[in-house]
Amino acid sequence: MPEKTSRTETHGCIVCGRLHQLFVVYEPNGRLFDFKVMSADGKKVAHSKRPLVACGKHKEADVEAAVRRVYPEREEEDQ
Repeated sequence: MPEKTSRTETHGCIVCGRLHQLFVVYEPNGRLFDFKVMSADGKKVAHSKRPLVACGKHKEADVEAAVRRVYPEREEEDQ
C-alpha cells in the first residue's frame, strides 16, 4: 500500500509574496493531504487543492481577495 509523502516547501504569501517555509503532506496519488506553516509570522490559508500561506499581518479580507484574484475557479467549486 502506497504511503503519504511529506516534504518541506517554500511558498510566497498570497498577498505580498514574502517567502514562508511549509511542511506539506501529500496523498499517494499526489493530492494535498495537509500542511503546516513553519514560519513564525505565517498563517495557513484554506484551499482544497494546494498549500497557500499568508503573512500574519494581513487582514482576512485582504487574504480572501487575493485568493479570489489568483484562483477564481474556487468560487465556482464552492457553489
